[in-house]
Amino acid sequence: MSEKRRDYISWDEYFMGVAMLTGMRSKDPNTQVGACIVSADHKILSMGYNGLPTGCSDDEFPWGREGAPLENKYLFTTHSELNAILNYRGGSLEGSTIYVSLFPCNECAKAIIQAGIKRIVYDSDKYDGTPSVVASKRMLKAAGVVMQKYEHTNREITIRL
Repeated sequence: MSEKRRDYISWDEYFMGVAMLTGMRSKDPNTQVGACIVSADHKILSMGYNGLPTGCSDDEFPWGREGAPLENKYLFTTHSELNAILNYRGGSLEGSTIYVSLFPCNECAKAIIQAGIKRIVYDSDKYDGTPSVVASKRMLKAAGVVMQKYEHTNREITIRL
């Protein structure tokens, strides 16, 4: 009898990889964020990326970060975490984990808490210290949501499409 493979990827590598790959669906020219929600028994429940709501044309709304409010993306786009929560078609997300490529803002933190998600595994925290992320961390901590920085393994994985 031969032994099993030992070089398989971990659950964290797998689900963060799914989140990052999902983020590649975003049409945003500046920031591509992906999220993957997973059950306690390692089943993918939902995924989402930052983009416009269903039915809103990617060609008819602005993607810029500057200019008047109606000339930039911020009033129109939905973040990956909220999209993943809204995309879920099952029952409850209570007790699940969300893997996300960018630490959630305060608005997404509210949705994560309300959905019953109990753990966040995040990659980048590039907005740490901003009012949005400070508020997010304060609410998540108060609600007992575990916040875990993703530990890179530096494993390189190639996918041919």
